[in-house]
Amino acid sequence: MIDKTVHSAAAALAGVKDGAVVLVGGFAGAGEPRHLLEALLEHGAKDLTIVAIHAGMQDDGIGRLVAAGRVRRAIVSWARSPAGPIPLQALLHEGKAELELVPQGTLAERIHAAGAGVPAFFTATSVGTPLAHGKEHREIDGRTYVLEKAIFADVALIEAWQADRWGNLTYRRAGRNLNPVMAAAAKLTIAQAQHLVALGTIDPDHITTPGIYVQRVVHIPYGDPPL
Repeated sequence: MIDKTVHSAAAALAGVKDGAVVLVGGFAGAGEPRHLLEALLEHGAKDLTIVAIHAGMQDDGIGRLVAAGRVRRAIVSWARSPAGPIPLQALLHEGKAELELVPQGTLAERIHAAGAGVPAFFTATSVGTPLAHGKEHREIDGRTYVLEKAIFADVALIEAWQADRWGNLTYRRAGRNLNPVMAAAAKLTIAQAQHLVALGTIDPDHITTPGIYVQRVVHIPYGDPPL
């Protein structure tokens, strides 16, 4: 009998190694695997490469990992915020961390490419900017493009709305964001789900992430967001 559920977030993070490349879904509270990030902090893995939309605030999961010195490198689209200080900035000034800025659409496609088994692709985004420095350029049909490499990950931490014991997942509204593409791009995908439902409950047409992409599911019923 296939059953990918685990009893706790701590159990879900078992075996995550130092130096892992970790995809983290969500943005601005929507679809963020907050409990898994807290469990990763407690787990103790270090020298991590975090791939996410943002670099984390002082009081959120990614920011707490950074502040604890667990993150060696961040690949993100946003590393500043008017809402307050970002722990990564101090570490960058001290030379204790690395930052790679990636346009958000390119970031999504680099992760999607990994899930599709595509090692790299050309895009016009970032051509003529510092973000394209040192990358291969190619002219195609009269337009210049830059080569971007896929981001293959060791671990993906994602948040789902519903999950069954096979790991089939649904997402709710903006909580979908990068979670589905991240689920397909990692060797180990761990999903925290607001609702754990019986097998066969989810309409197959509503399954966004098939269970084949998910290895572990933990039920975290922390409350429904407001409508």
